[in-house]
Amino acid sequence: MSLLATHDLTVRFGGHVAVNGVTCAFQPGTLTAIVGPNGAGKTTYFNLISGQLKATGGRVTLDGHDLSGMPASERTRAGLGRAFQLTNLFPRLTVLENVRLAVQASGDGKHRRGLNLWSIWSDHRELIERAERILVTVGMSGKQGELVASLPHGDQRKLEVALLMALGSQVFMFDEPTAGMNAAEAPVILNLIRKLKEDPSKTILLVEHKMDVVRELADRIIVLHNGALVADGEPAEVIASPIVQEAYLGVSAQAASSQDGTPPQPGLPPRGGRSEDK
Repeated sequence: MSLLATHDLTVRFGGHVAVNGVTCAFQPGTLTAIVGPNGAGKTTYFNLISGQLKATGGRVTLDGHDLSGMPASERTRAGLGRAFQLTNLFPRLTVLENVRLAVQASGDGKHRRGLNLWSIWSDHRELIERAERILVTVGMSGKQGELVASLPHGDQRKLEVALLMALGSQVFMFDEPTAGMNAAEAPVILNLIRKLKEDPSKTILLVEHKMDVVRELADRIIVLHNGALVADGEPAEVIASPIVQEAYLGVSAQAASSQDGTPPQPGLPPRGGRSEDK
């Protein structure tokens, strides 16, 4: 069974169809890169899956359960973990407190059942220990007492991954995870994604403009163009296809096949503002 799937997923804004009947299944143990030109509907598709936007039509299912009527918070509890271009953290709390709250929100415990103070304290200690183990995994154990507002952008992105881990997410959705990072920060978050890939039970979706990142990390690429799914397959096959050369990379279908039969090296479309119409 596919862990995550969209079925004829569609959203309209007035007369504009931003996502047009996208049917796609995402398997555990696979990292799927979602690519396409600016305005293709990539972030809108993410927002429909995670519940930030309500679909006009179609469904989202997780392990066969229909999530379509659920708000974003319930989808998160169901196992959908979404990381945003801009971090979504508690800036006035410490690093450890952020992760501890996520661990606490993810499951049951004595802190929820109103038992005696000793039991509650014991459970609280267990939550902190779990949070500390996650911070070790993401390489932030030395910063657990720092306020989130004081962290550099790269550390905030790492912390966001830690929160998704603390919530017990089955699906990890990354929207341009290296956006705003400098050359020293970007490899750190990419290494975290590589670690997540080692878990065969996790499904990873990645929106990314940097084709070197896509080539290295992706097991599969899907391409959106004008809100529709136009290509789906292994990275080398998809990147070389004439329809992708034309729709995504700005190369005409005729030019996509050079005289010697070798597809031209793909370039990138110009980056636009980060907005919901990607």
